[in-house]
Amino acid sequence: MYIPAFNKMDDQEEILSFLRTYPFATIINQDGQRPLATHLPFVVRLMEYQLMLEAHFARANEQWKLLAAGQETLVIFAEPHAYISPRHYDKIQNVPTWNYQAVHVYGKARLLETAAEGFAHLERLIATFEQDYQAQWAGLSEGYKQAMLAGIVAVEIRVTEIQAKAKLSQNKTTAEQERIAGELSQSADSVVRDLGKAMVKNMGRGE
Repeated sequence: MYIPAFNKMDDQEEILSFLRTYPFATIINQDGQRPLATHLPFVVRLMEYQLMLEAHFARANEQWKLLAAGQETLVIFAEPHAYISPRHYDKIQNVPTWNYQAVHVYGKARLLETAAEGFAHLERLIATFEQDYQAQWAGLSEGYKQAMLAGIVAVEIRVTEIQAKAKLSQNKTTAEQERIAGELSQSADSVVRDLGKAMVKNMGRGE
């Protein structure tokens, strides 16, 4: 990913928090000359300083076979984002742009092939996204659980490289950034408000 120096995110705790806050991502592999992509929720785990991602495909989705073949995998986390109007700038000679935060994660995948691994993955998924569902899950019949597990392919990705970018109008004046952040923070869209908060936090670092 193209990342100008002033847009680079390099705080590892901030990146980890970002991945966990926006866990619905796009996983991309190459099938010959054609890229394939699937949109999945990811469990983000830090295991003894090694970042790991977990997710699962529908078994009918053959993209998982590319991961099984040992191909390098790219996962893109891309929220929040918003249109930025040039009316916020001091000078007339300006154009619109788009502010956003995005993290590209590269890694090598391993299939979680045993029933024990598959169920452990589902337990972590429940613990991450809806702990209150655990009781209902525990009450489901074993046959039903086995049938659900048979319909998916769980994968674990060992992260080898992270490219993180925060395009937050860092190349604009403080006054311009404040106007932009102020408008974004008042948006009815929660994702846009998140971007406004990110801008305010980033401006605070320069004080």
